[in-house]
Amino acid sequence: MDARAHADAWLAAWNAHDLDAIMGCYADDVDFSASTVVRRWGKPDGRLRGKTELRKHFELGLRLAPELAFVEEALLTNPGGYALLYRRENGNRVLDVVELDGDGRAARVRAFYEQQQR
Repeated sequence: MDARAHADAWLAAWNAHDLDAIMGCYADDVDFSASTVVRRWGKPDGRLRGKTELRKHFELGLRLAPELAFVEEALLTNPGGYALLYRRENGNRVLDVVELDGDGRAARVRAFYEQQQR
């Protein structure tokens, strides 16, 4: 799967609030980092490793934002992944920097928020 296809599948899954489809976008050993991890789970480095931890994080995120919706603003690509700038339903802008593995799944993700996000 290429960057455009992965980003489209990821956005569609989030906008459908389909946790299984969301998780299908990630590698089993995903390395994920975001400030929301620090606030929600008290992890100072903001990192989650593996789909089990990430699923718990996203499940909580969907509960905290029942009206969640993402609108793409820009997609920047490179051979190994992409950076996706999107706006959330609450107006917050987010930049996800995604490295894809050989199977086209997100293996390493760094999320950057314009404003603090719960």
